[in-house]
Amino acid sequence: MPRLKKSLHDRALGGQRVFPSASQSFFAASYPEGALKLQHNLANHPLLQIDKLAMMAESMPEESIEYNRGDVPIAVNGKPEANGMTIGDTIRNIENSNSWAVLKNVEQKKPFAMLLDELLEELRPIIEARTGPLLTTQAYVFISSPNAVTPLHFDPEHNILMQLRGSKTMTVYRAGDPRYASDRRHEAYHTGGARELPWNKNLERGGLSYELEVGDALYVPVMAPHFVRNGPEYSVSLSITWRSEWSYAEADARAFNALLRKFGMNPKPPARWPGSNAGKAKAMRVARRLPGIA
Repeated sequence: MPRLKKSLHDRALGGQRVFPSASQSFFAASYPEGALKLQHNLANHPLLQIDKLAMMAESMPEESIEYNRGDVPIAVNGKPEANGMTIGDTIRNIENSNSWAVLKNVEQKKPFAMLLDELLEELRPIIEARTGPLLTTQAYVFISSPNAVTPLHFDPEHNILMQLRGSKTMTVYRAGDPRYASDRRHEAYHTGGARELPWNKNLERGGLSYELEVGDALYVPVMAPHFVRNGPEYSVSLSITWRSEWSYAEADARAFNALLRKFGMNPKPPARWPGSNAGKAKAMRVARRLPGIA
């Protein structure tokens, strides 16, 4: 085992599993379509302390950081307003900066790449038995001020969010249900649009709210709408994500439906897992190679 991996990972975890056996069993029963609360043993990992996260953020490329004001509504029209600070100052003063920040693709830093591999290796047999090989594995760190809100949105990845400091409430809606995110919203996202979603009255009772404390984790299915409210202390969370051929096929099928609408058609939405969207996905991949079509 590489020396860096052993010093940062084994020292933090004492050789124990990150995801206990019970959590792995529950995950096996629920993956990939059911949102599910899990437990983890990653709290207090040395890589994930505020000072080290601030230093890392300052060394990351601009496209790998996003941060803004945290006092926003559940739904926003486009990206929230900036907070007027640098990313380093935002993180170092997160307790009082009234902000929300995300460090994207932290696996571009070697220690995080090693950590991500360790975390996903524990779950690989479960994941690959259902959705095939892990593709495009990534990790994100979220740092949020007390009571900050992450507006309603959806994501194209399979995602496990691990709470490391503070608390938050994540409200998750059923993936693929047009009451919570219309087919046209999905299609717009998969053809270059924003991931943020509008609020409507159908969302008042439709979601399940999960209270996350340190040591809790939450699996969020592909494209399941969700929003987050932080608790009274600042929060640090780590998301580990991966794609599957099924998730890529669903995305391409959505993009193909958007193309069909341009020709006046009203296409059926893609099937949720375990349904196959291979036909539309292949058609979209061909269309992308044709000039003037997609």
